[in-house]
Amino acid sequence: MTEPDQSIGRKILSFFIKDEDPNAAPATGSPAGPATNAAPRPAPGTQAPPGPATSAGPSKATGTATVPPGTIDTKFAEHFANVLAKNNPPGPDYFEFRETLRGLNAIGLPEDKQFQAAWASFKALGGPTDVSTLTNTANQYLAALNKDREGFSKSVEAALSERVGGLQNEEKRLQTENEALAKQILEIQQRINANTDRLRAISGEIDEQSAKINQNQQNYEATFAHFTDQIKNDIARMAQYLK
Repeated sequence: MTEPDQSIGRKILSFFIKDEDPNAAPATGSPAGPATNAAPRPAPGTQAPPGPATSAGPSKATGTATVPPGTIDTKFAEHFANVLAKNNPPGPDYFEFRETLRGLNAIGLPEDKQFQAAWASFKALGGPTDVSTLTNTANQYLAALNKDREGFSKSVEAALSERVGGLQNEEKRLQTENEALAKQILEIQQRINANTDRLRAISGEIDEQSAKINQNQQNYEATFAHFTDQIKNDIARMAQYLK
């Protein structure tokens, strides 16, 4: 945007957003009338985020929000003012009328008188005498803002698809991985339980087999002693009786 365009943008911004006390709460809700909405400012000691990149089309729908949801945001207010400045045709039109109307805001006239006085002043300053000029140009500015909103909505969808979609894919992947790990843990636990049961059974079997083996060994020794004792006795008797 050229310097003259920036100047127009700042001027247009002042028609819709007026400066407020830095310590005041940010304005919320829909506009209530000409130049009555205040732009929210960052708290003292903080830095406001940069405004939308108006030279590259509608502002991106990404970034860290610094104002509550549903609040008039300074960076977007500046962005809209610049959009309108780009679409400001030569010569007096709706915005010059609004500037005149804004100047009458503090006088205290009823709203209808303000509009009538602004219209008279607008014509006296060389503006068109046909009211349709005001409504037509105002509708052109609405069309420009709506076009910008369409672009912004597309950037929102793209941001959701890229960032939220990516996070959702990661979420699904991690859930699937956790389910697989949980299944493995269950299988491992089942194997541990089976091994524990087998260990208990083995302990009993060891005692049983040890007792059987010890009994067999004792029976073997007793039987061995029985046979050997008989043979030894026979040898002794043969030596005694067979001479």
